[in-house]
Amino acid sequence: MLPNRYKGKLIVVEGIGGSGKSTQIALLSHWLRAQGYAVPRSEWHSSPLVKDTFERGYANRLFTPTTLSLMHATDFADRMESYILPLIKAGALVCAEGYAYEAFARDVAHGASRQWVRSLYNYALRPNLTFYFRVPMQIAMGGRDIDESFSALQGRILDEYEAMAGEMEFHVIDATQSIEEQQRRMRQTVVDCLGEVLRTGVLRTAPGGNPKTSPRGNPKASPRGRPRSVPRGSNAIATAAAVL
Repeated sequence: MLPNRYKGKLIVVEGIGGSGKSTQIALLSHWLRAQGYAVPRSEWHSSPLVKDTFERGYANRLFTPTTLSLMHATDFADRMESYILPLIKAGALVCAEGYAYEAFARDVAHGASRQWVRSLYNYALRPNLTFYFRVPMQIAMGGRDIDESFSALQGRILDEYEAMAGEMEFHVIDATQSIEEQQRRMRQTVVDCLGEVLRTGVLRTAPGGNPKTSPRGNPKASPRGRPRSVPRGSNAIATAAAVL
């Protein structure tokens, strides 16, 4: 991957389905926007160029490992060239759910060559921060009754992520912890790694001023100094956004 030499920065979240990464990147994006930063989002399989084709092909099992990889690469290329890269060049702080690493894990798990898959993304920008949400597969599946082949696929995807964690310098988050604790760790990492850039570099959507972080980058504290609790459940994002 290529180093990011632009004013804007890229934060990525990765993990198997059910790891909670969607909730956490939504909360982090909301927090950063509350500080006045321009924070657009990008999601896996969100390119309108291939989204419908991918959904039909995947539902009907029409893809080979190679054609699946090429579909993923097309989706990524369109997102990168038409959305992510222009925003980073403009100075935005882009938050992406699923990046090239998702293809590295999923495509290899489906049977594609690891070296070949990675070669498809050598033009991609290297993220400034990548969070990997580590969770046992049994917890990620949430007790659902899943067939053996799907379980085996998820296991292979998980193995690929684990193999990449050290190589790609992921910031590993224990996804079995509370939503609040995971978010606290993300915010602290953002402050530690991007603090100076946030103060002086990236695009803001409001008049100047330093980022409004509470001590150590934690969620806003209660009057007694304890962070406000964030409930679990389907409405966790909306409720947490309200209290944070």
